[in-house]
Amino acid sequence: MNTKKTYAGIPQEFGNLSTSKIVVIPVPYDGTSTWQKGADKGPQAFLDASENMELYDIETGSEVYKEGVYLADAITENSSPEAMVDAVHDITKKYINRNKFVTVFGGEHSVSIGTIRAFNECFNNITVLHIDAHADLRKEYEGSKCNHACAVYEVNQNTNLVQVGIRSMDISEKREMNLDKVFFAHDMAVNEDWMEDVIDQLSENVFITFDLDALDPSIMPSTGTPEPGGLFYYETLEFLKEVFEQKNVVGFDMVELCPNENEKSSDFLAAKLFYKMLSYKFASNDDSYDIGDDNSDENPFSKLSKFKDEDDF
Repeated sequence: MNTKKTYAGIPQEFGNLSTSKIVVIPVPYDGTSTWQKGADKGPQAFLDASENMELYDIETGSEVYKEGVYLADAITENSSPEAMVDAVHDITKKYINRNKFVTVFGGEHSVSIGTIRAFNECFNNITVLHIDAHADLRKEYEGSKCNHACAVYEVNQNTNLVQVGIRSMDISEKREMNLDKVFFAHDMAVNEDWMEDVIDQLSENVFITFDLDALDPSIMPSTGTPEPGGLFYYETLEFLKEVFEQKNVVGFDMVELCPNENEKSSDFLAAKLFYKMLSYKFASNDDSYDIGDDNSDENPFSKLSKFKDEDDF
């Protein structure tokens, strides 16, 4: 009998790779964090909390898990930041090439370097929507270009990067910024139109990298580097819903949950927010289809993607 664990404890019939539209890849890595350690425990805390969610989403009237969610084996490469990034890149790209909606849960934000590299290679005209308290635009930090402080430097050089919620950075990072595409938290607080302004900067294909410290520490204290003045839950949902409705979100990752055994609400918020994002994707998807198996020609993610090799996984 197959006893492989499933995402959120869903029935095995909805957790098989061949018939699932969605893939969740855990990456328990915390090799370069510079304050509070523990982000490597984030994926397991997220998965544990996910098993305690109600799986009917009231807002969208949907049960997105029935689209099929495959929980991939965790990527445990940790010999170096560079090796981890390469492993995340390779495995993410293989699942994209199987026409899955690929999501990743870290780990620290350096995980996203590999994730985004894979998406940038597979999709044309992509915007990376970076929701974070920190700019993460250092070219190199503490001897590595794959440090968490460098999470979107490469992205900024190669794609359309739009940053939201930023409220902590080094002055050197300002030289790297495209200020027209950076939405600072203090400006957002007094701009009622910030959501529309962000969406105007996005191309048709969007990958979302969501650092949980973008949220205010009053609702998300369990991160490695909490910063005051962050986003709150319902404004975050309102914004994400608009992005999913107006753009083709091709995938997303979520990072920097640093669980505290005495504070479980952060774990559950991460689980709920992740599930909300899946619900928005499939509730707003006009390309309803039955994937059937990996070889199905009907796939809403392929129509705007680059040529994909038929790699065996």
